[in-house]
Amino acid sequence: MTTYEQVLAAKNQLKEVVTATPLSKNLNLSEEFNCKVLLKREDLQVVRSYKIRGAYNKMSTLTLSEKSQGVICASAGNHAQGVAYSCHLLKIKGKIYMPKTTPKQKIKQVQLFGKTYVEIILIGDTFDDAYAKAAEEATAKNIIFVHPFDDFKVIAGQGTVGLEILENCKEPIDYVFVPIGGGGLAAGLSEVFKKLSPNTKIIGVEPEGAPSMKTAIATGKNLPLEKIDKFVDGAAVKQVGNLTFEICKKNLDAIVLVPEGKVCTTILRLYNEEAMVVEPAGALTIAALDFYKDQIKGKNVVCIVSGSNNDIERTAEIKERSLLYEELMHYFMIQFPQRPGSLKEFVNDILGPDDDITYFQFTKKNSREVGPAIVGLELKNKNDIVNIKEKMFDKGFEFQYLNDRQDLFTQLIG
Repeated sequence: MTTYEQVLAAKNQLKEVVTATPLSKNLNLSEEFNCKVLLKREDLQVVRSYKIRGAYNKMSTLTLSEKSQGVICASAGNHAQGVAYSCHLLKIKGKIYMPKTTPKQKIKQVQLFGKTYVEIILIGDTFDDAYAKAAEEATAKNIIFVHPFDDFKVIAGQGTVGLEILENCKEPIDYVFVPIGGGGLAAGLSEVFKKLSPNTKIIGVEPEGAPSMKTAIATGKNLPLEKIDKFVDGAAVKQVGNLTFEICKKNLDAIVLVPEGKVCTTILRLYNEEAMVVEPAGALTIAALDFYKDQIKGKNVVCIVSGSNNDIERTAEIKERSLLYEELMHYFMIQFPQRPGSLKEFVNDILGPDDDITYFQFTKKNSREVGPAIVGLELKNKNDIVNIKEKMFDKGFEFQYLNDRQDLFTQLIG
């Protein structure tokens, strides 16, 4: 049975469980990019991501003996919710390993969907840490491991997203932007499009800090990355699947990397302009449009909004990363004269009427003539930073610009 045929079988398996999510035109994005932008709203899925498709398709096809033994999975959050909900629906006991860094909101949702059928185990700092422990227990106890992406049944389940898109769009689709974590969605969807809409360009989207698929395809070897930025937690893995690597290598037309700060700007924009709450991985494909603005003019474009499991406690970090990316937030280590009025002088002589001090850390020590202060400035116009630096030079303020010093920035602020 080909992967495409497995997707067709999965569609039938999922019809009573999965929501056929909307494929809706977004007026603001369409106007901005001078094309027709359609959003596939998997954030409106019952577990608020597409992951239920793969998890349920895999688990529902287990034998009675396999179901009776229970299942194990590893996840950064969304796959865990899909497995948990499937455990509840199918009455299967499940152990779910998640990184300790998983947002609290996702952990709570896993328990909510799984109810008494799941046990959550928090371990390690990354998905890969949780995966290693989960796979180890599954092997030792001979229990079915429900892989988040590297399994043909899971890939087939995710591929039903592609079937729904093509069923709901009567016009030819020129581009489809699909997020990549481990590659399950990209693999399944691309198999469908290559079969039914071969002229559609399939663009994979990864976070800049976790370019696992792009690196694997570029080098021809699927090896784990040494280090990743975990911020886009739904799409940040050190190593993609071996099955998904082979399929994506064959099917994807390109992979674009999106900076995490750009993702944050997109999250805030979608909330403010569209009243859409999306998680970082859910904003990836929309954030990628900027990098294809010339190619997509006049085209029909689909972006998959993969999930909405965002934790409100991350809002401050999201805003901070967005401002840094947009060059509206700037941090300095400034040597202030330790005399009355020096801060007032800085505010009056250096800052403009629209500039705001959002961070200030200083300890006065009378035994010294000057003392270092860490100062964070939020600007209305990114070009104003040039004038601020020039004024500090002219007024004799010694400073280090921390935005360009990642080592110091991380120690002193982040």
